[in-house]
Order: sequence, then C-alpha cells, then structure tokens
Amino acid sequence: MKKISTLVVSSVATLLPFLGMAHPGHGETEGFTITHYFVEPTHAVVLGAVLACGGIFYLYMRSKKQSENN
Repeated sequence: MKKISTLVVSSVATLLPFLGMAHPGHGETEGFTITHYFVEPTHAVVLGAVLACGGIFYLYMRSKKQSENN
C-alpha cells in the first residue's frame, strides 16, 4: 500500500507543473524557448522548488533503502 501511495504522490508532483500552461505577457524573453523557463524568475523559482523536492525525495528513498538493508 505504501508503494502505491508513493507512486500516486510522485505522479501528481511530476504532473503538477503542467497545470500552469504557457501564457504570454510577462518576462523579457520569448515565451516558448528553453531560455524563458530558466531565466525568468516566475519559472525559475518553480523549477528550483521542483528540483529541491525531487532531491529530497531521492535522499529519503535512498536512506530508507539503506536502513532496510541493514
């Protein structure tokens, strides 16, 4: 059951950024370029948060696996 709930939570977390679809009218770069998503603060903060959550989840799963093996 825990594996299913982990899968559901990670799936929702992965798909969550797709809820904020591309929208014109902000920033200095073109809206449909990779530069836009890495340079504009609106998207860079979200990207940083997603990467941080992914890293924390990875470290949690790694430490959990190590404790199960010992």
